Amino acid sequence: MANVRVAVVQAAPAYLDLGRSLELAAQLAAEAAGRGARLVAFGETWLPGYPMWLDACRDVAVWDHPAVKEVYARLVANSVTVPGPATHALGEIARRHEIVLAMGVHERVGEGAGRGTLYNSLLVFDADGRLAHRHRKLMPTYTERMIWGQGDGSGLAATETAAGRIGGLICWEHWMPLARQAMHAAAEDIHVAAWPWVREMHLVASRHYAFEGRTFVLAAGSLGRVRDLPPELEPIPELRESPDRLLLRGGSAIIAPDGRLLAGPVLDEEAILTADLDFGEITKESLTLDVTGHYSRPDVFDFKVKR
Repeated sequence: MANVRVAVVQAAPAYLDLGRSLELAAQLAAEAAGRGARLVAFGETWLPGYPMWLDACRDVAVWDHPAVKEVYARLVANSVTVPGPATHALGEIARRHEIVLAMGVHERVGEGAGRGTLYNSLLVFDADGRLAHRHRKLMPTYTERMIWGQGDGSGLAATETAAGRIGGLICWEHWMPLARQAMHAAAEDIHVAAWPWVREMHLVASRHYAFEGRTFVLAAGSLGRVRDLPPELEPIPELRESPDRLLLRGGSAIIAPDGRLLAGPVLDEEAILTADLDFGEITKESLTLDVTGHYSRPDVFDFKVKR
């Protein structure tokens, strides 16, 4: 069956700076395309950076905290509207290099559709530049709930692209069994697993997803250092004298439908991971396990997604 080369970009954005981060994304995507990649994936909320200050700074949950409100306002101002100038730029990157581009973003609603609430979203652009898919994270985890709203079921789907049938989940959604089942039913060829960074248990979840769903998985993580934290906020004591310490350590990997590693994991350095995927492996591995077919038992279980 079809073969496709894919890439995971593991790098730091220009933190909380959407314009400069888009410029970096264009450079990195061009480099990945130059290596022959047809699908290029970035990590969770890469535009304009995962909110690592929620865990690394003091007083972020203090009520009516001026510094936190200032950081949030800057985050909103540097978030992505769908559609909008940033999605146009991302689509142009995909079109120019004839790649499918999967990008994690902070999404804010456009004018006339509300004010303030952000969503943690995964956007997929096809090789013609068209926005083919948007998934909003269903359930922000712990402190994330202070800045992101809850997504809905409309994004629990896969879409046909020039690089195959693509879907994705974000971070701890990979521990939501019913969300996983919804995506398995979508018959992904390639699943983008977007993480802040792919620590050990995140890699376990990503490899489990590949094995369970009989699909290829791109586990995409990012890099981020103490010095990138918003200057308005005070780092926790153990970080104050370590500006170069990595808070997000990458860990990205590319995983086959039997759970084996095709590339990575790579920790603590910028990298573009690539792998050549043979979609024939999906069919071969489905011989023993197909959780939406011969292993699903619809006579015992009912399953429905409210889209």
